[in-house]
Amino acid sequence: MWKKIGRLFVIKTRLEACLIIYALGVGAMARGAAYLHEYPGVGGKLLLVACSGSVFLAGAKIFDCLRYEQAATAKLPG
Repeated sequence: MWKKIGRLFVIKTRLEACLIIYALGVGAMARGAAYLHEYPGVGGKLLLVACSGSVFLAGAKIFDCLRYEQAATAKLPG
C-alpha cells in the first residue's frame, strides 16, 4: 500500500518533469512579484532574479537526475 502511494511522488517521464518545473516557475514568479512589491528598486529586482534562477537550477537538476535514473534502469538486466 505504501509503495503505491510512494510511486505517486516519483518523476518518471520528461513530461512530468516539465509539469513540475512549470509549477515551480509559476510559484517562483509569484514570489518574485511579491518581492518587487515589498522591496521596490534594485533589491526587489535582485530577489526576483534569484527566484527565477533557482527554478533554472532546479529544472536542470531534475532533468539530469531523470536522465541518470533512466540510464541506470536501462543497464539493469532483465
